[in-house]
Amino acid sequence: MPRERSMSGTIPSMETTHDELKDNTIIVVLGASGDLAKKKTLPALFGLFRQKFLPRDCKIVGYARTKMDKAEFDKRATSYIKGTEDPEVSKALDDFKKALTYVAGGYEDAESFQNLEKHLKEIEANYQSKECNRIFYLALPPTVFIPVAKNLKENCYAPKGGINRIIIEKPFGKDLDSARELLNSVKQYWTEDETFRIDHYLGKEMVKNLLVLRFANVAMGACWDKNSISNVQITFKEPFGTEGRGGYFDEFGIIRDILQNHLLQVLSILTMERPVSFAAEDIRDEKVKVLRSIPPIERSDTLLGQYVSANGKPGYLDDETVPPNSVCPTFAATTLWIHNPRWEGVPFILKAGKALNEAKVEVRIQFKDVTQGIFKDIARNELVIRIQPSEAVYLKMNAKSPGLYTRAIPTEMDLTYKRRFTDSKIPEAYEALILDALRGDHSNFVRHDELDVAWKIFTPILHWIDGQSGPRPRPVSYPYGSRGPKELDAFIGKYGYKRGDAAYFWPITSLASL
Repeated sequence: MPRERSMSGTIPSMETTHDELKDNTIIVVLGASGDLAKKKTLPALFGLFRQKFLPRDCKIVGYARTKMDKAEFDKRATSYIKGTEDPEVSKALDDFKKALTYVAGGYEDAESFQNLEKHLKEIEANYQSKECNRIFYLALPPTVFIPVAKNLKENCYAPKGGINRIIIEKPFGKDLDSARELLNSVKQYWTEDETFRIDHYLGKEMVKNLLVLRFANVAMGACWDKNSISNVQITFKEPFGTEGRGGYFDEFGIIRDILQNHLLQVLSILTMERPVSFAAEDIRDEKVKVLRSIPPIERSDTLLGQYVSANGKPGYLDDETVPPNSVCPTFAATTLWIHNPRWEGVPFILKAGKALNEAKVEVRIQFKDVTQGIFKDIARNELVIRIQPSEAVYLKMNAKSPGLYTRAIPTEMDLTYKRRFTDSKIPEAYEALILDALRGDHSNFVRHDELDVAWKIFTPILHWIDGQSGPRPRPVSYPYGSRGPKELDAFIGKYGYKRGDAAYFWPITSLASL
């Protein structure tokens, strides 16, 4: 794909060796009656449809075990789409429903998929070209990934000349061995080029912005290493607990749910070396290189917590779907070390928890102290990248306070997206990633070797938590609605983090009025 230089600083599109699907395309959403499809996949497809990013005359086929007619499927498929009171949105929604059809069937028997194939051929009979393209989106639990991948290839694969792609949702296994079994099983039927392993964090605007912040700014690059940075924290906070869905969560836990995939993806982009181009494989090569420099996590570098009832809210063990006396962590802080010349000795602290005091995902990079001499006890610089909500980048820096006295105070250089980009709409992560899959761009999808090395980092600590390598550790308690375990401050403090002036705060509360 040709790359053009733009005087306005426009980045060339990510390079891909694959064809963009523009015509004769069917998108099959498997698991179409489930929460993921209703809340994320189908609304994202509507967003792309409304903005005219879907291929011409694209059809969307829902597939699930639930038996229902088209009217019921239309209702479910559009139940989480927002803004329908707007006449323009309502009109687009009516047109979108015309592109929807539904087929009921199982996930493990060939006969069901042969019935799906019959339906696809009926749709394709109306296309002018014989070369028809199919995208299969698996909004399904991992327990059926393998039989579905097999049945799709054997019964629903587009004929020669057409393009086939399969999108697989996380979790990709539970540990290194199960991930390898899943990878190898799917690869029996689908090539790596045809496979798109989706981690929706790679579609978030601020995560995609990391490449630009790092490599389009000389000022950033000059301080992006162990010589300037003291420590890095990548934080994920949810203000709610399991709320009746504890059965699924207890099987996987917070590390598998958040750290091993979402936060590790952020870490890899934050720390990788500059790729030689924007080609998908060049970017993913650099991510794999930096991940291979990270050894397995040590138990001593891990803090585990579980929330208990407080503020009128139930504790984790109060959830009837959670096994009694479960020691599954709902909070985890783990510290990773990167053994390469750029990052040797810098701790990267990944933190995630449920039932905390706020909803927030951010990266906090704390720089080292200034040279002592003319300044005493001055606040450290911090670069904070707010991924969600209220996307922002701000640099905590020291400046002279106005007046006749010379006194340094902490303040900030602030890029808050809602203030700076008032006319811009930030796309949903699933919209961005489905569009990438349509374009054949693997840049923001997880490659097989990337997944393998990620599990190598986390599997030993997961086996310890699961009791496969000795007695299971018991997580410390923290109250529902708190910042997390009281032990957290001491934990991050031992890695050199220094909390700033208590009088300083970033005025994020002002965003509510924007």
